[in-house]
Amino acid sequence: MMDHALDLASVRDATERLLAAVGKLDNASVTESSRLPGWSRGHVLAHLARNADALVNVLEGRPMYVSGEARDADIERDAPRPLAVQLADVRESAARFQEAGAATADWSRTVALRNGVTDSASRLPFRRWAEVELHHVDLGIGYELEDLPEEFTGRETDFLAARFDGHPDVPPTRLTDGTRAWRTGRKAGTPEVTVTGSPADLLGWLAGRRAGAALTVEGGPLPALPPL
Repeated sequence: MMDHALDLASVRDATERLLAAVGKLDNASVTESSRLPGWSRGHVLAHLARNADALVNVLEGRPMYVSGEARDADIERDAPRPLAVQLADVRESAARFQEAGAATADWSRTVALRNGVTDSASRLPFRRWAEVELHHVDLGIGYELEDLPEEFTGRETDFLAARFDGHPDVPPTRLTDGTRAWRTGRKAGTPEVTVTGSPADLLGWLAGRRAGAALTVEGGPLPALPPL
């Protein structure tokens, strides 16, 4: 089982980094485009706040969202708000998540997320950590994949490689940053493709944040990954 308490501390640290960086913006900057297609920075911040509340729901035994439509509507509703309101919402929702995470609970239990996905409760703090770190990058305000904590980059690469493991549309693939290696894609005795790159470039490609231009590929073209 994962160390949920340690991950909660990492979430807290990542949230403080994000809030400090966003606090240097102004109202006009919040309305500008983020790196996510169709989303402003306000959309990203609204999503982070509502995701924290959604994970509180999961921890407390409620559905993560009322519906996909309600989730999207809440983000659209909250995206245009002024910077001060966005900051307060991200901060207060993050505090609610920390409070729910501090409650005595069976962290080995299975919980339901969105779209039929289930996971161990102990993984929820890491999932939240990923939301905060990757969306900080998505804001496009100077925090890059290379700035992510080394531990996070390795663990999120583990998670995403496992997510695509056995996927019928991904060829048997070996990933390596020169130090560590991962297997993903269809099951096979030997990989068809080897993808080599820096930890940031590998994670960026797996997470849909980079196209993979900086990666070296042997044995075929760079695999096309399904959307997350």
